[in-house]
Amino acid sequence: MTSVTSPERDAGVLKLVLFDCDGTLVDSADIIHASMLATFREAGLPEPDKAATKGIIGLTLDIAIATLLKRAPDAESTRLAARYKEHFIASRHLPSFKEPLYDGIGELIEALARRDDVLIGMVTGKSRRGVERVMETHGFGRHFVTIRTADDCPSKPHPAMVLECCAEMGVDPASTLVIGDAVYDMQMARNAGARAIGVAWGYHNREGLFATGAHAVIDRPGELLPLIG
Repeated sequence: MTSVTSPERDAGVLKLVLFDCDGTLVDSADIIHASMLATFREAGLPEPDKAATKGIIGLTLDIAIATLLKRAPDAESTRLAARYKEHFIASRHLPSFKEPLYDGIGELIEALARRDDVLIGMVTGKSRRGVERVMETHGFGRHFVTIRTADDCPSKPHPAMVLECCAEMGVDPASTLVIGDAVYDMQMARNAGARAIGVAWGYHNREGLFATGAHAVIDRPGELLPLIG
């Protein structure tokens, strides 16, 4: 069941739909957790469990690792972030590497791409290199007209990713929807003055999404279309 507060849109208003990546478009939890385990194990640090790893997905990497270490970002978290990237990149060459699309995402992107009143973008804590890999693997990069990554902006929930995409596309934040699975996505959307739409298939729970500002939480990708109008 979808819990909804529907965005009000005037006919003819151009809408910008900004997707998070990990946990929203693709399921990357296994590979992220494996890379995090390798990083912490190598450093002789207590290994985070999978629930803890899922909880930081969406944050910029150094902040994510510092959060797992239960302290502010510092030189060690920066060093560990660099090492994590090396483990993650190496994992891409393994036969077991997978970042599959969630069911219905491909169809949703294609449906939005056919609309003249919608622009599609991405706001993600993933690196730009990681985003390019996802786009190449799943073949929908041509539909994303604006992208901001961890390489471009401060970490969520800072609103810069959303505001820069809005400015680039000439769309008001009030006509923008941010689609994400994490509380950081909801906070970022609210901080930017955009609509916050949570997804229930990702890594954070429905209650947390509503508590941090979600206007709606959807259970299946196709349920986004009526919210756009």
